[in-house]
Amino acid sequence: MDKPKYRSALIVGTGPGLSASLARLFARNGLAVAIAARKIDKLAELARETGAAVHRCNAADPADVAALFEALDAAGGSPDVVVYNASARVRGALVDLSPPDVKQAIEVSAFGAFLVSQQAAKRMLPKGHGAILLSGATAGVKGFALSATFAMGKFALRGLAQSMARELTPKGIHVAHFVIDGGIRSAARPVPSDNPDSLLDPDAIAETYWAILQQHRSAWSWEVEVRPWVEKF
Repeated sequence: MDKPKYRSALIVGTGPGLSASLARLFARNGLAVAIAARKIDKLAELARETGAAVHRCNAADPADVAALFEALDAAGGSPDVVVYNASARVRGALVDLSPPDVKQAIEVSAFGAFLVSQQAAKRMLPKGHGAILLSGATAGVKGFALSATFAMGKFALRGLAQSMARELTPKGIHVAHFVIDGGIRSAARPVPSDNPDSLLDPDAIAETYWAILQQHRSAWSWEVEVRPWVEKF
């Protein structure tokens, strides 16, 4: 059974965690990688390691997102894998939340995903080929106290993914939403010695994204949950 063949990937919202793991994995598998973030100074080492092209982009700005894809077009072609990994949080009691801060956070978590997906789909539809992968969270299926803003953004992201999957899948574009149900380990957030593998390994999450990309179209998944073995449902 033939596996889908992808040549290039764009990761929007790139940082040192999951996005970096995805960039390394894509590069190891022969994809040309582009990484984008609002602040790009932190991406120099990752770019050297993966050969990735670096682009500055505010994902919640329609003009910035359009310019990003136009730059990729000019550089030799739009990516056939697009990952949206940007999000923002504003934590606090409902009555204390700042409306402008809430608006901005939702724009990053959800509106930016729409903008990036729209630009990606415009380029993938004529080819009948491509994949759009959206990084969700527990908050997209379960709203927690003091986390209304994150829940609103991630619920909207999940709804976008579900709608896109129903619209674009029959046209050859694989849309997948990933519910990352648990904390992701990092240098600043190490796994407790008395509770091994209790945080998600970003490299392991990236492998799940890659596995989804390798699915035959007769058995595509539109949503996948990943959680540590000790995480409560």
